[in-house]
Amino acid sequence: MRRIIKALAEGLDIGRRKPRDPDTHLAAAAEWLARAQDATADDGVSASYDIKAGEWSASYPETTGYIITTLYDYAAYSGNREFAERAERMARWESEIQLDEGGVLAGTMDADIKAPTIFNTGQVLFGWARAYEETRDPVFADSLTKASDWLVKVQDDDGAWRRHASPFASHEVNTYNTRVAFGLVRAWEVLGRQEWLDAAVKNVDWVARRAHGNGWMPDNCLTDNSRPLTHTIAYAVRGILEVGVAADRDDFIDLAVLAAENVAAAQRRDGALPGRLDSEWQPAARWSCLTGNSQMALNWQRIDEVAGNARLAKAAREANAYNMSVQSLDDADDGLRGGIQGSYPVYGEYMRWRVPNWAAKFFMDSLMLENGFPVDRTADSRTG
Repeated sequence: MRRIIKALAEGLDIGRRKPRDPDTHLAAAAEWLARAQDATADDGVSASYDIKAGEWSASYPETTGYIITTLYDYAAYSGNREFAERAERMARWESEIQLDEGGVLAGTMDADIKAPTIFNTGQVLFGWARAYEETRDPVFADSLTKASDWLVKVQDDDGAWRRHASPFASHEVNTYNTRVAFGLVRAWEVLGRQEWLDAAVKNVDWVARRAHGNGWMPDNCLTDNSRPLTHTIAYAVRGILEVGVAADRDDFIDLAVLAAENVAAAQRRDGALPGRLDSEWQPAARWSCLTGNSQMALNWQRIDEVAGNARLAKAAREANAYNMSVQSLDDADDGLRGGIQGSYPVYGEYMRWRVPNWAAKFFMDSLMLENGFPVDRTADSRTG
């Protein structure tokens, strides 16, 4: 009955609450991520919580990889070193389960298929890079090197990654692999291997050549390339932007800004984005993908930092306020309290009735950045 009431309230848009102060929302999300780690049989983070079943899934190597950076950031932001200790445990676990060729497993740890995949490997680069910056432990440098070298080795000559696509995704060619290119940028920043930056630039060049005049990018969804999720659109935009910044490529930055501005034009008055957008950047879903809201808010803030764009900064604040309004702070269910569900309403198409760990990660990143903390940067930029 409680679930039925929740669905009805959200469907009628009466389930939202006035946001509290951002630090309260951040603390709740951080505590949710800690519970998601403690719910597993290892040091990874549960992929998601199933609201209907009341169950946590197994650890997810891909998203655990980039959650590492968020928890290190939150430890510095909050002064609570427990989260840095958790991040280091996650990073060591990622090194322990890294495949011999350097790749990272697709899917969760209990998946039947055991295979390396491009996107997942690229996301764990962020965690290893940050763990090495924080600890200087050569274990993390070794893992970072093996994974980055493998990504360069299996990249096609035109810059795309076609081999080793996820067996759990619908498409073999994915524009949102620019987020992998961003991971290679972080590896290059930490260890200085030029071929990693070159591979990142080559990938974004491939994407830019195929982009439409309005900034639309084909092959950019987990399931439906004709109306991609804001989640995967945001992945692509962030990768293009950050490779552009690292390589001093104004054309990449301009493409990221064009796409980001068109996404912002679809923002609803309540601050949310429709969960899917079509090739004319028009809404293609009535529900909202909460992960995509936070990711785009993060992108809009970074574009404001890089290129100056007060309109996008305002859109980011409105998206963050919306996501705070739908975060449950008081629920008795430990798997729901503090987390960010996949869709709003909860029965929306993306991660239906689930609370994914990556939604909490991007929610925290965007709120910390709005509060002036430089997330996703090198250790020097945070201390200097």
